[in-house]
Amino acid sequence: MTNHSKPSKLRLIASSIKGKLSTPKHWITFFSGFLLVFAYAPFSYWWLSLILPSLVFYQIREASPKVAAKTVGLFAFGWFLSGISWVHVSIDQFGGMPLVFSVLLMFLLCAYLALFPTLAAYLTARIAKNRQINLWLLPPIWLFCEYLRSVVLTGFPWLSLGYSQIESPLASFAPVIGEVGITAIVLLVNICWVKIYCTFTAVFNCSSLLKNRQNNLPGHLLIDRKKILSQLSIPLSLILSVLLTSNVLSQIKWTELTGKTSSVALIQGNITQSLKWEPEQEWPIMLKYLELTQLNYDADLIIWPESAVTALEPSIQDYLITVNSDAILNNTAIITGLLNYSYAQNAYYNGIVVLGKKNAEDEQGYYYNHSNRYYKSHLLPIGEYVPFQELLRPIAPLFNLPQSSFSAGDYVQPNLIAKNLHILPLNCFEIAFPSQLAANFTKDTDMILTVSNDAWFGHSHGPHQHFEITRMRALEFARPVLRATNNGITGIINHKGVVTEIAPQFEEYVLRGNVNFVSGFTPYSQWPNLILWLMILLPITVMKVIRV
Repeated sequence: MTNHSKPSKLRLIASSIKGKLSTPKHWITFFSGFLLVFAYAPFSYWWLSLILPSLVFYQIREASPKVAAKTVGLFAFGWFLSGISWVHVSIDQFGGMPLVFSVLLMFLLCAYLALFPTLAAYLTARIAKNRQINLWLLPPIWLFCEYLRSVVLTGFPWLSLGYSQIESPLASFAPVIGEVGITAIVLLVNICWVKIYCTFTAVFNCSSLLKNRQNNLPGHLLIDRKKILSQLSIPLSLILSVLLTSNVLSQIKWTELTGKTSSVALIQGNITQSLKWEPEQEWPIMLKYLELTQLNYDADLIIWPESAVTALEPSIQDYLITVNSDAILNNTAIITGLLNYSYAQNAYYNGIVVLGKKNAEDEQGYYYNHSNRYYKSHLLPIGEYVPFQELLRPIAPLFNLPQSSFSAGDYVQPNLIAKNLHILPLNCFEIAFPSQLAANFTKDTDMILTVSNDAWFGHSHGPHQHFEITRMRALEFARPVLRATNNGITGIINHKGVVTEIAPQFEEYVLRGNVNFVSGFTPYSQWPNLILWLMILLPITVMKVIRV
């Protein structure tokens, strides 16, 4: 009997899942999330973020915690499934796993990321009166869960809703409340659409009933109709306030141009990822970067991408000293991604090192283990370190990628100094963590530098999203950003988040341009964590006090 009961239970579960997925509202929920990918780069239909979530919020407007969580979870799964599908490119091409397992791993990652919006919906309904979701409480709780997404298991705050607005009028909020604040506004606008639609629906239904003379309706319905109409004032006022505030903020100059400029050359080597870590390719790669650099010694600053030099620093001292001497001789500075092994600490580091001129008087420049360097602090799980490596490394090449045994550098490190410029460095996906940037941002910081190697993700939309995130950091902190990559997207971004120069992807290319420096600070650059927690705690406290 037991043997027959198990299959029957499985059939019941399968039948239940099939029944739910065949319901139109579930398909609407899933595809509302799935289509959100088009709100982000490279598509940049930013208005989709201001509409699609409202289709889901309408469904959960009076839902219980369980129903709200399931509905938003399905929405979020579709959102991440399309949005970070680029992760599968690296797993499939370099992970060494059968297709079925790489797809399964991708699905598990999407399901994990979907847990955080799911938790936001559940908590919102849980703390509301009568255990029915209060949509007005959703934005601050959503921000709290997004904060958790940025810190749990080292964090992966990709595809946050605010990034989709880098080209929209809402971008003017970034210097004040950051991308997280824009996320809250996006949620708020979607909630307003739901409230407006529900109000108009209620008014229409009330009007239909009043016109039906066959119904003996009590007089209070007319009063209710006036009350319903008055409810429009809240969402309409909020949307109008957002539009007006956005316009006002766009007129404010948070920083001033100093008149100081520097010429830069960003070297994009376009090294094929499958060849990059082959031992016989070390010298050809190093010679390529040296040859491309020699043609651009007239630049004040020359940037090579992440791990441009694939050999370990101690093993190529002659090469590095030669490059350093050339830079000194030509009165320039070269900043390169460089891997180091520290004998003293018995540890490997993914670093960024300055060669050549630190300042005008500098005649020495680089020497082994000098302090004018940065070690990556926020390591990428699996790619740069493997948790439980004794168990995972033997399973598949995915858990044994080249250079996946790094140690983390300090969270706060001094800015690099090159040609008298104070440069805040971030390595690869560290640019997605504004709190880390803020912790290293000083009154002397002239610009932000991020180096990366997005060749892992091929022709997918991942590198475009990465570049979009970089633009948001420039706008939040009002500092120019240089982004140097192996095969794209390499670009120069000004202090307003505007791309001034960009290199074509998948080509060997030297991007030349001038960087204009600014003075002054944005509110968000000074108090990012305070602003985040105020946006979380203040609305919840106010709504609890006034019993909304």
